[in-house]
Amino acid sequence: MKMLIWILIFLATFSFMEFMAWFTHKYIMHGFLWSLHRDHHKKDHDSWFERNDAFFLFYAAVSMTFFWLGSQTDFWYGWPLGFGILAYGAAYFLVHDIFIHQRFKLFRNANNWYAKGVRRAHKMHHKHLGKEDGECFGMLMVPFKYFQKKEK
Repeated sequence: MKMLIWILIFLATFSFMEFMAWFTHKYIMHGFLWSLHRDHHKKDHDSWFERNDAFFLFYAAVSMTFFWLGSQTDFWYGWPLGFGILAYGAAYFLVHDIFIHQRFKLFRNANNWYAKGVRRAHKMHHKHLGKEDGECFGMLMVPFKYFQKKEK
């Protein structure tokens, strides 16, 4: 029974992280911490790293804190919480940094309906160079309209 609860907490955490990514992206990255996110929309440096990568470090620290709590206290829920955040971070990195932005040259030929929809939604998000007037702040779950075929 404990394993089932562990799996449910992991899945719920992973799912909740999509909401957290959307919320953080819309209200924090495009809000008071735009100074860290700006270089992701308009590159103003020659480095492979972006100031925007600081957000990854924040969530990594939260995940590690849950791992620490799970290993050093009776708060065993820390393990599935930490792994849920870690798994979402890995999925986000795979989809956003590798697939969409090609920070590593992998998955260049992925053209299934999901890949096209996610790529289209992210492209619409990046057409706005400023912090205002943005759209589509999610990552793994994007509005259905981006999955529909374009009429020519």
